[in-house]
Amino acid sequence: MIHFIGAGPGAPDLITVRGLNLIKAAPVCLYAGSLVPEAVIAEAPEGARVIDTAPMNLDEIMEEMEAAHARGEDVARVHSGDPSLYGAIGEQIRRLEAAGIPYQIVPGVPAFAAAAALLRTELTLPDVSQTVILTRTAMKSSKMPNNEDLATLGASGATLAIHLSVRNMRHVVETLTPHYGADCPVAVVVRATWPDEEVITGTLETITAAVRAAKVTRTALILVGRVLAPGDFTDSALYDPNHRHIFRNQKTGAARPAKDGA
Repeated sequence: MIHFIGAGPGAPDLITVRGLNLIKAAPVCLYAGSLVPEAVIAEAPEGARVIDTAPMNLDEIMEEMEAAHARGEDVARVHSGDPSLYGAIGEQIRRLEAAGIPYQIVPGVPAFAAAAALLRTELTLPDVSQTVILTRTAMKSSKMPNNEDLATLGASGATLAIHLSVRNMRHVVETLTPHYGADCPVAVVVRATWPDEEVITGTLETITAAVRAAKVTRTALILVGRVLAPGDFTDSALYDPNHRHIFRNQKTGAARPAKDGA
C-alpha cells in the first residue's frame, strides 16, 4: 500500500496521528526534503529506506514505489501541508492505478490554515467575507486554466490565499488593487509554524516594498482580504440566543441536556 501523507505546514506536531503512525510503521519513506521537517522523517523505523525526493523526477519516484510494492512493503509518501493542494499527487495516483498498486490519502493541515492561526484571524467573517479562494499565479509552473486568472477570481471580493506567487507580487498587487482597493490588508506568511516563520503585513499599496525589503523569494503564502483587519463586524448567528436550531432548545435558547452515553 502507498500512503500519501500530509505532513502539515512545518511544525512536527501538526501532522495527524494517523499520518505519524503510518510513517513509524513504513519500511519505505519518500518525502519532499525541502518542505517536510526532518523531525517527522526521524520517526521512520530503524533500517527503513528513507529517500528525499526533491532531486528526483517522477519516473524515479514511481520506480521506488513499484519496487517497494513488489517486495510487499508499504510506502509512506510524505508531502508538505495537505496532499490535495498543489501536492502533485494526481500524476502519481494515475500511474499507481495503471499499475494496479493500492493507495490511500491521509490529509494534513494546509498552509492557509496554519497562516490564519498564526495571524489569529478567522478567514470567513459575517458581512466581510464568506468565501476563501485558494489559488496561485502562473510563473514557471503550469498555466492557469481559463477563467481562473487572478483578475477573474479577484472580482469576487473573496478572501484570497495565493500560493507559489511571492516572486510575482507586483502582478498580484496590480491585478487585485482595482477590485480590493489600495488600502486592502495583505499578509505574507513565510514558513508558517517553522522555527524561522515570518509574517509581513501591509496593504496592496505597501506590501511589494515590504516583501522586497524582507528579501522573501520562496515558501510563502499571500493572504488578501478585509478579514485581515475587519474592524467592526456582525456576530455570527450560530451562538445568538435568539437563533433556533436543532441542538438548542427552541423555547428557551438553552442547550439540550446530553443523553445517557452521549
